[in-house]
Order: sequence, then C-alpha cells, then structure tokens
Amino acid sequence: MTDEIRTSAELHEATALPCAGVVHADPTAMPTAEQEPLPAALSRQPIEEKSEAQWAYERLILYIRNFESQLEAEDEVAMGFAGGDAGVLRIEGLGYFDPDLITFYGRDEDGVKTQLVQHVTQLNVLLRAVPRAEPEEPARRIGFRLAKDWDAPPPPETPPPVTGA
Repeated sequence: MTDEIRTSAELHEATALPCAGVVHADPTAMPTAEQEPLPAALSRQPIEEKSEAQWAYERLILYIRNFESQLEAEDEVAMGFAGGDAGVLRIEGLGYFDPDLITFYGRDEDGVKTQLVQHVTQLNVLLRAVPRAEPEEPARRIGFRLAKDWDAPPPPETPPPVTGA
C-alpha cells in the first residue's frame, strides 16, 4: 500500500492507458515494441472507444514496424501459421473489421495470393524474416506504410465559423 493520493480522474485515466512490458535475456537486445513509446496518433482516441479489432490492429502494426526496423536489407517480413502445414504469408497488407476481425493480406512462398481472416480471440502471429521475393527491388516495409500517419503531428484544430452579429 502507498500513501499516494489520486483523484478519480487520475484513476480513470490510468485504467485507460496501455500497459506493456518485456524482459530479454540479452541486455543489449534491440528495443522491442513494448519498450517504445506509443505514437501520439494512437492516444488521440481513448482505448475504451476502440474495438478489440482496432486495438489489436494498431498493436500489430507496432510489432511489425519494430520487427522490420531490425531486418537486413535483403529480408522482408512474413508470418508463419500456427498448426498445420500452411507455411508463411509474406505480409502485404493488414486490416480490421469491427468489432473483432483482423485480416492479413499477402502471398505464400509460391507467390500465390493469400488472405487470413482471424478473430481477435484466436490471434497468434509469428513474424519471420524471409528473403525478398524480388531481390532486385528494394525491400517493402509494410509496418512503416501502415503507420505512416502515426508519426505526423496532429492536424490543426479548425476554429468554429464566425457568425455575424
């Protein structure tokens, strides 16, 4: 127990803030998504107003972007499937459909168009570094494209129109 006194507003705010943590065996390990500050854009909408799908989608982007930041130039991100011999999906897109579906778009190892629609309660994603499908082309970093607006400053507030007196 602490002697800290908090207002009900502070308690309410604390319950809405995301909580994350991670421990690595290697103290020199690259920072992971749990250790990075949330982009301001993710804080503009209170978490309690987000669907499970939207909040899962946003956090997946954080993980993908962080994973891609640590890839070699010749690699791109792909995801492996849990169970079965489904192989991997080279991630080309990510979406969500409220209130509870996440969709991965991409291609498998043979270049066949692939899509995975998954319920947020069944969400398990294994991110993998795979050689680029087209080595002569630059690596495509989907995580950074998905989050392109997150690092931009918020749009300026537009003042209400002035009415004549």
